[in-house]
Amino acid sequence: MTTDLAALEARARAAGRPAADEGLVVCDNLVRVYRTEAVEVQALQGLDLVVSEGECVALVGASGSGKSTLLSILSGLDLPTAGRARVAGHDLLTMGRRERLGYRRSTVGFVWQQTGRNLLPHLTALENVALPMKYTRVPRRTRQERAAELLGVLGVAHCRDRRPDELSGGEQQRVAVAVATANSPRVLLADEPTGELDTASGEDVFAALRHANEELGATVLIVTHDPLVSDQVRRTVRIRDGRTSTETLREQGGDGEEFTVLDRAGRLQLPGEYVERYGLRGRVRLTAEPGHVGVWPDRDRPAAESSGRS
Repeated sequence: MTTDLAALEARARAAGRPAADEGLVVCDNLVRVYRTEAVEVQALQGLDLVVSEGECVALVGASGSGKSTLLSILSGLDLPTAGRARVAGHDLLTMGRRERLGYRRSTVGFVWQQTGRNLLPHLTALENVALPMKYTRVPRRTRQERAAELLGVLGVAHCRDRRPDELSGGEQQRVAVAVATANSPRVLLADEPTGELDTASGEDVFAALRHANEELGATVLIVTHDPLVSDQVRRTVRIRDGRTSTETLREQGGDGEEFTVLDRAGRLQLPGEYVERYGLRGRVRLTAEPGHVGVWPDRDRPAAESSGRS
């Protein structure tokens, strides 16, 4: 097993892809299948993803593409069917119940889309933020001080003595970010955190997530349909049919450049517009060209081939 892993990582390095120990979050050929008596749904179909410490990454894709399933696995709330998933040194496939509980309390934080799922209704904002620290045995005075500090950093200090029903949706989500970062997690996961908010409130919540990344040191993964979010992070990963299909990288203040992702097995998903434009169906023909690979419909013969080049 050790030899196989070493060989896998050596091939990954040779191919220019990050090896399994070169990211804080690493998913390698991740599979998640849901089965009932009547149907089998493949939510993830061999997904690869590497996220480095300190990144703020947006995960986008159509409904049913597998992005929320991925977040559930990374949060420790769900188990993959096959493949490998590691977060901050934790093997998500082999963790026992006790380790999984500690992982959810200290290594990852989570923000749900539904504002009502993030906060306990009978507690004030300050009490909600302090609560996760109680489970990790932080002294009471320290809990109070850190909770107040987090509310201030995330722009909701004025909410400290209010209960959730006294807060706007945007304020609730910013307090939820404070709750999720209370125990200084290495990774912060957010599933459509601006999905129920207007544009102005969504901007405030994204600013809170950016503060969690830049000032609190959390690596942030955000599932989103919101172009405001995906256009403001440096890296956007698109998931299609349970696999990573493309990535868009942006320089600060500049336009993004989109790349198709080649996974560890050598598979890639061509953008739909290319498939339609060039009539690619079923089998396609590959040719080795100087510095690149040509992809041709099976019915066509490459020009170089038809001109007699071997």
